[in-house]
This record gives sequence, C-alpha cells and structure tokens, in this order.
Amino acid sequence: MTDSEEVVVPSDRDVRATVDGPDADACVVACPPHPQMGGSRTDARLRAVGEALDCACLRFDYGDWDGGPGELADARDAYAWAREEFDEVGLFGYSFGGCLALVVAARESAADRAPFAAAALSPADRITDDIDAVAAVGDIDCPVGVVYGERDTTVDAEAVAERVRETGGTVEVVSADHHFVGQTQKVAEKIAAMLSV
Repeated sequence: MTDSEEVVVPSDRDVRATVDGPDADACVVACPPHPQMGGSRTDARLRAVGEALDCACLRFDYGDWDGGPGELADARDAYAWAREEFDEVGLFGYSFGGCLALVVAARESAADRAPFAAAALSPADRITDDIDAVAAVGDIDCPVGVVYGERDTTVDAEAVAERVRETGGTVEVVSADHHFVGQTQKVAEKIAAMLSV
C-alpha cells in the first residue's frame, strides 16, 4: 500500500501516527520498539509488516518517555482511535512494543473490545510488574502469534513464546538475533500471515 496519511491520535500525550492504506476496512495498530533506543513508527520492521499486511496499518510514535505506563496508554489510545475509524482492528508490536501489544490485547479483551488478532515480533517479556506480556497472554481473546530469533539475547521472547504455545497460539522461530538483519521481509510476511483479516 502506498497511500498514507498523518494523524494525531486523541490522547493526553503527544501521539502522532501514520496510517498506511487508510481506505481499508480493517487496520493493525503497530507498536514501535523502545523509544529510548531509537524505536519509532519509522522502524524498518514496522514498515515491512505494514507493507505485508492485507489491511491498513497504524504506526505511531509514543509521547514523552514514561517508563512504560505512558507508552501503554499511548498504545491503548492508538487502538481506541483505530476502533473508531475501522471495522476491525488488530495489534502488532516489535520488542518493547511487542510486550505492549500483547498487554493491550489482554486489557481490551477484558473490556470486550478484543482485536481480531495480536502478533508480536521478539516481544520483551515485561516492562514493569504491571506490564507483563507472559502474564497477559492467557487473557487475550483472539488468535495470538509470536515470531522470534533463536539467537535473541536482547529480550526474553522465548518466555512469551512458551506461554503463547501453552495457550494454543502460533509461534515461529527464525535463525536470527533480535534485529533480524537481512530477514526483515521474511519475518514481516510471517507476522502478516498471523494478522490476516
């Protein structure tokens, strides 16, 4: 999809986003990696997933760094905005954002607003005691998938993947480290398949 538009997500924080394929019926909200480590909506893995999807993709930037709670609020605000604009909404995140995507999926499921699917690429297992992807997985009321690199030493994605397996979700392991150098397109297609509308 080549069409995109810039949006400001209604929020108490400054959350700006790009919607790729804004005319679609469904949308996946894409949560970026750690903002203090360069994570943003322009991340190559987020862009590749957006291009591989069969629906729209909302890639957003977090507001000012808040140690996790503010970023979680940003992700929930982005999800709420997408629910107003699209018929169906999914969730995706990479690394730090993968943890957030799974926690948002669990909390929105509890509020009867579950996404149509949730997927994470090398998700962090937790950000704080209250933002814990491993604990969240069992509360997600939609298909869940995880892709991670077998040589990933940056996050404990394996802990999340094991919980996803236990709950009947889909897990794919790739011969890669945390950054998937040279394999961005390959992993984007795997994630997109997990988020097919």
